Amino acid sequence: MTQILTIDIGTGTQDIFLFDSRLDIENGFKMVVPSPTMQVRRRLQEATRHGDSILLSGVTMGGGPCGWAAEDHARKGLPIYATPDAARTINDDLDAVQASGITLLSEDEAAHLPASVVRLHLRDFDFTAIAAALDQFDVSLATLDAVAIAVFDHGAAPKGISDRQFRFDYIDERIRKENRLSAFAFRSDDIPPIMTRMQAVAATAKDLDAPLIVMDTAPAAVLGAGFDRMVASCERYLAVNIGNLHTLAFRLGEHGIEGVFEHHTGLIDLPKLESLLRSLAEGSLSRAEVFNDHGHGALISNNEPLTLGVGEFDVAVTGPRRSLFQPAKENPKPTLRPYLAVPFGDMMIAGCFGLLAATADLLPELREPIHAALKGEGRHDVAPWD
Repeated sequence: MTQILTIDIGTGTQDIFLFDSRLDIENGFKMVVPSPTMQVRRRLQEATRHGDSILLSGVTMGGGPCGWAAEDHARKGLPIYATPDAARTINDDLDAVQASGITLLSEDEAAHLPASVVRLHLRDFDFTAIAAALDQFDVSLATLDAVAIAVFDHGAAPKGISDRQFRFDYIDERIRKENRLSAFAFRSDDIPPIMTRMQAVAATAKDLDAPLIVMDTAPAAVLGAGFDRMVASCERYLAVNIGNLHTLAFRLGEHGIEGVFEHHTGLIDLPKLESLLRSLAEGSLSRAEVFNDHGHGALISNNEPLTLGVGEFDVAVTGPRRSLFQPAKENPKPTLRPYLAVPFGDMMIAGCFGLLAATADLLPELREPIHAALKGEGRHDVAPWD
């Protein structure tokens, strides 16, 4: 038996899938629950309504909603404190954090705050909570062979360097070094020092009695979407993960990644997205074009154009904002032919399936049962605890 806990942590939800080699992958146990940043946001907003003072402690985690709620609290003139690692959730530039009205304290200073201060412990990965939730259904995490977690990490850009430039430099470097989607996954000891959110996940998971894999969310989702039968039948294709905050698209072929771009989802509509995808397919999209539009950038590593309009679809689509491609009153009709990928019947768990595939690449001792499951080999029981 092989058991691997996979967790894809996004802006809106964290998607949890427990791989068990005794089960068909469709029968694996799963949960889709609020993301850590949304949980912290809710607690911050509750404290703001009550006029409470707040202390943020713990480690660097995914920001966005929780960071905006912290800044809102400060704007209302209510006291809010943060330890340095927690403060980096809001901004890697601690001077900018203080300028927003948040007071930085050392761990010792934080420990001496009055008991009336609401204390919020920041972290992306809460193993205890996940284990307790599954335990309510008699599912134990006591004998895991690995844990794999996906988070989006901008990296800690030096002062004077754009976060967007820094992020895409990292994407460029990973593809040039190892041209495959699992190049964005690392064993815990191999996480680049610049990837501070991934490092924080590893620090939070240091007491686990199992190997840890940490991966970027969008490549995990695209890798997982590739296990949809329709997508898997293609030798070359476009794939896009439309996330709540970021959109990452790849042109994929038999030798790996042929091109990529990353943009902010809030800055693109369907016509702009389709234009970017067409340019990616043609091989004409430039890094400057995307960066100057306030995106991260683009990279073409294979100049041979990908011809659209000849296969079953033009672009495989996944991600929580994939409805951008679905005709609606507020959406124009797509000019490209999208295919909404549903690997093993579940789009929401695509990132978890990608994490499984990356785990097989990084932990060869687990490769055989993972590959057998992802290929749908064999039939298994539906109640492994019997």
